[in-house]
Amino acid sequence: MVMDPHRKEVESHLEKDPTYSDSGEPSVLVSEQDGTSADVHDMMRMGKRQETRRNFRHITILGFCMVILSTWEAILATAVFSLSNGGTAGLIWGYLICMIGFGFVVASLAEMASMAPTSGGQYHWVSEFAPPSCQRFLSYMVGWLGVLGWQTAAATVSYLTGKQLQALIILWNPTYEPKAWQGTLLIWAVLAVCLLFNTFFSGKLPLIEGVIVVLHIAGFFAVIIPLWVMGDRSNTGDVFTLFQDNMGWGSVSLSTMVGLTGAASCFVGVEAGAHMSEEVRNAAHVVPRAMMWTWLGNGLMGWIMAITFCFCIGDTMSILLTPLGAQQVQVFLNTTGSAAGATGLTCIMLVIGVFACVAVMATNSRQLFAFARDNGVPFSSTFSKISPTSGVPVNSVYVTITFVLLLSLINLGSSVAFMQVISLGVAAMYTSYLISIGCVALKRIRGEPLLPSKFNLGRLGLPINIIAVVFLLFLWVFAFFPSGPHPAVADMNWAVLGYGVVLIFALVWYVIRGRRVYAGPVEYVRKGQ
Repeated sequence: MVMDPHRKEVESHLEKDPTYSDSGEPSVLVSEQDGTSADVHDMMRMGKRQETRRNFRHITILGFCMVILSTWEAILATAVFSLSNGGTAGLIWGYLICMIGFGFVVASLAEMASMAPTSGGQYHWVSEFAPPSCQRFLSYMVGWLGVLGWQTAAATVSYLTGKQLQALIILWNPTYEPKAWQGTLLIWAVLAVCLLFNTFFSGKLPLIEGVIVVLHIAGFFAVIIPLWVMGDRSNTGDVFTLFQDNMGWGSVSLSTMVGLTGAASCFVGVEAGAHMSEEVRNAAHVVPRAMMWTWLGNGLMGWIMAITFCFCIGDTMSILLTPLGAQQVQVFLNTTGSAAGATGLTCIMLVIGVFACVAVMATNSRQLFAFARDNGVPFSSTFSKISPTSGVPVNSVYVTITFVLLLSLINLGSSVAFMQVISLGVAAMYTSYLISIGCVALKRIRGEPLLPSKFNLGRLGLPINIIAVVFLLFLWVFAFFPSGPHPAVADMNWAVLGYGVVLIFALVWYVIRGRRVYAGPVEYVRKGQ
């Protein structure tokens, strides 16, 4: 067999680098595309060819991860879920519970991202760590769930951004009655910006996201300081201790647990950096640390913002029933006392939201590209192509844009149904996290060796993995709950239907074709060794 010239070249470079070892720090930059000797070694071990450019460094991938999560912005945009189910105390303490719980989840995922730094993420990890008897099938299903989760994430972020735009229009023109088709067009406008920055300006993406993360941090203070200084503060005891069942569940405890879905959604996608691993220099070392700092930094900002927001709400029901359709814009208006002030604060969130969607689009296109590279989806050869000019999988970007455009048409029929897309994506991501962490936990229980890692959980690995699995199982159940009891057909949480349809389609495709063409990443790993 003739050796790939590119592989022969990088192997030759590794032989000339006597200071490199599996567990040591890389000492040599091989090239701008291949990254460091550690990156080359990891790609060769996984049997993958380096096709994308490693444009991201430690600071830029951290900025990318922080922007894509945008937790303090997300908690404001999704506060309606927790306020409806749990009230202000439910939002504050529910968020803290979710942040702590996700700390165990992120640590588990970060360790796997260091062991196998690949754009595939969860489905690749499952392929390597699952029991041999079910490696291929589990990896295949997790791959589909990952695609579903990230595709719907783009729809969610673009929708929430569009809702804020409509709120500003209503703010300045109270007689305006928002139409569903207008909301859908606003989603398309956000997607057009995403397409532009993921194709023509893709090479500038690290710089752009680096600039936006500065706005993300500065914007946090720009929003929170007026809320502190100008807002009418509610009673401290009520804010921290008053749990409310505003939807009529008949149980405050149950209502609060249902409301956790909103807070938990602020942390879903925290593994985004892992899907960009093949574009990060020294990925095995940098990516897991970027994930952990993103969880901690964004998590704390989100909790402080949640507390501040709850102090400024006043009457919860009047905020929930705001004619603006966006609770945070109404609070901004009440706090500043002027439409101009509310607009200024909202515009900060709008800019960050648009570029968070740009980052989501980049992430899900890489995840789709990786899964297609392993023949996991129909038309794999098309979706796995890298543009020679931009160095990104543009076909995967195009199909993602198309999918979200089609998904946004649901909004024409029912905005409530479209909002269930959030639950659909969240449930899919929970499942991918559950299975991948569960596989690593099983290996630890069996005493089987794990891969070398530059982010090693050590003896705490098993308890951290187990806590993460239990926490995710709890959230997974409530991801399928409706927002209120006894819902009408239009108000049902149809996420379970979409979730089931995708799983059934994936299963049918696996039986028809997938099992013949999808070997799973572990097979390439064996060949690469």
